[in-house]
Amino acid sequence: MSTLTWIIAASLLGGILSLLCAAILAFHARVSWLSMLVSYAIGALLGAAFLNTLPEAFELTDNPSQVTITVLIGILIFFILEKLVLWRHCHLEDCEAHDPSHSLTVTTKAQEHMHDHGRSGMMIIVGDTFHNFVDGILIATAFMVDVQLGIVTSVAIIAHEIPQEAGDFIILLNSGYTRRMAFLMNLLSSFATLVGGVLAYFMLHNMNFLVQPLLGLASASMIYVAMSDLIPGLHKRPEIDATVQQVTLILLGISSIWLMGNTFAHA
Repeated sequence: MSTLTWIIAASLLGGILSLLCAAILAFHARVSWLSMLVSYAIGALLGAAFLNTLPEAFELTDNPSQVTITVLIGILIFFILEKLVLWRHCHLEDCEAHDPSHSLTVTTKAQEHMHDHGRSGMMIIVGDTFHNFVDGILIATAFMVDVQLGIVTSVAIIAHEIPQEAGDFIILLNSGYTRRMAFLMNLLSSFATLVGGVLAYFMLHNMNFLVQPLLGLASASMIYVAMSDLIPGLHKRPEIDATVQQVTLILLGISSIWLMGNTFAHA
């Protein structure tokens, strides 16, 4: 397949697959399943960043400090975006972007959030659309380097998209949206990944010098999401058995990325 075909396939498959899995989890699964997915996503994101995108970025430059500076700048950028509530993720039972006492259970909270006429839900959709657009750019950048890196990056992004999308579903339901409307809103938002990927493909064809800094930003994105958004949520369960489970799933995420990186040959 051509590089553009890989980008389109990964963007569409990632968006639809993560959305379907998230819908199933949000409508039928227990909260503990989301917690397990978050642990796995942490490992997948860190594995993709440190085992794939960062090494590739270092190979594309004669000055390693350029890569590390890009990563630091990227982390700062994502911190600022999160402050602006554009990069907010909701994975577990609490989501500070909306209400510290927010619960995953759609009960009387639904009626309370009805009073905002869906504004909380709309804020989630706007932020998620921007986030998906950036994910598309990162996926395209990885595939522009080689197919193996693109596949690994896509898997890591999908892994963390599933619990995030499930959290988005809950926020939309608690904001007064019906299940059908929540699904359609998330579906439309997921197409931003495809738009970002295709635009990045044509842009990078004429500006190859952007590939290396974009790989640095991709690494920064995955590291920031894992360390800032996902790991703090795991500290809510300090019990030994929960900690062992979390560490095991994180290692499983890292191992799966390492295995894929060694299974798919560089194109």
